[in-house]
Parts: sequence; C-alpha cells; structure tokens
Amino acid sequence: MEEDKPQILEHAHSEFKNQNFKRAEELYTKFISSCLQSRECEDSHLAIAYNNRGQIKYLRVDFREAVEDFSSAIQSDSSFETPFYNRGLIHYRLGFFDDAKSDFQQALKLNPAFEDAKVSLKQTLLDQQHKIDRGY
Repeated sequence: MEEDKPQILEHAHSEFKNQNFKRAEELYTKFISSCLQSRECEDSHLAIAYNNRGQIKYLRVDFREAVEDFSSAIQSDSSFETPFYNRGLIHYRLGFFDDAKSDFQQALKLNPAFEDAKVSLKQTLLDQQHKIDRGY
C-alpha cells in the first residue's frame, strides 16, 4: 500500500478539482489515515490533504470539523499559510475576531503578498471595532 499513497493523493486532488467533494473527502481521509499509520509521508503533503479536506467540510458548513482539519494541517506544516487563512475565515464567520485576526496575521507573516489574507484582516479589524462601538 505504500506505493499507493502518491496515487491516492493525486486522485483526491483530481476529485477535489472536479468538485466531486464526497469522493475527494474519502480519498483525503484514506491518504491521511495511511500517513498516520505509516508515519512516512511528507509533512507538506499531509498538510495539503488536511487543508483540502477541511475546505470540503467548510463548504458543507461543518465548521468544527473544518477547524480541526485546518489545525491539523498547521500542525503538520506550520510554514503553510493557507490553513491559517482558512481557519481565520471560520473564526471570522463565527465572530471570534481575535482568533481570526491572529490567523490572518500568521498567514501574512508566512506570505506577506497573500492578498485575500490582507483583505480579510482589514475586514476583521473593522468588524471588531464596530462590535466594540456598539457595546457588544
């Protein structure tokens, strides 16, 4: 099964790109399980699998599980800015502005040219200030 991991990951990516999210999630889960069992996967590949599976969960509005996957992606590869951004989006949507701000700032620390993170951080700061101004 060791030789199958790269093919599983590529197949998962293909299904993800084709928006076959149920199948992609199954394949990412299979890849992640195989990696955790063998402990022989590249950290960056594991992080991408967690991040993409988290995006699928985000799309179905399963925020708790998506945050878990984004956090696992960060734990696998702390230099990968995308899961910080993705986790920040969920924190923002839930009104956890301090957590969102922290995630967006970390994404920008890792990639200062990350435009979506810049925009999201700016909006988070504005919304946080509006919340304070309204006395919440």
